Amino acid sequence: MKFSIYKLRFSILGLAISLALYGCAGDPLESGVDPFAPMVFKEGVTAMPLNPPNKATIQPFYVSQQTIFKFAVDTNSILIGNDGITRYIVILTSPNGNSQVQYEGIRCDSFQWRLYGTFESNAWKENPLSSWNPIKDHTPNRYQAALAQGAFCNFNTQEKSIKDVLQSLNPNGFTGGTKPTNSYGVIN
Repeated sequence: MKFSIYKLRFSILGLAISLALYGCAGDPLESGVDPFAPMVFKEGVTAMPLNPPNKATIQPFYVSQQTIFKFAVDTNSILIGNDGITRYIVILTSPNGNSQVQYEGIRCDSFQWRLYGTFESNAWKENPLSSWNPIKDHTPNRYQAALAQGAFCNFNTQEKSIKDVLQSLNPNGFTGGTKPTNSYGVIN
């Protein structure tokens, strides 16, 4: 009798361990959950802004010593999306004073940007040919790179705190463009 109780206990214990191991050893391709599979990017819906840039919240930012343009971002327009895209309104001003206002997005994971639309004749016009483009880091008008590196991204991940983004855009601490310094660190 004792032998059969022990045999029954070991059989039940063996069955429980087998079921546990079987449950853990499922094929990730069958279950649909593969922790090592690359993430597939799915962009959320992007609505054009309702208003023009707010003059009270426009923040200029440094881009490069080679550019002749001035750049600013409307801090009220910055949206940190759950899809990994930071959307914003940027104002580009040429040396003669003409400005172009654009609504764009930056993806930190792939270091890309997208032009969603422009503000023309007091209305937002959607860009029908909008697509993701690589951010160019070594050109004079590299404002997307300056925004990505200086405020919107932490290396290849999106900055999730609007407070940190706004603090990074502060002209006294903005690091998106490398400001020329002498050997003592004094800005020229």
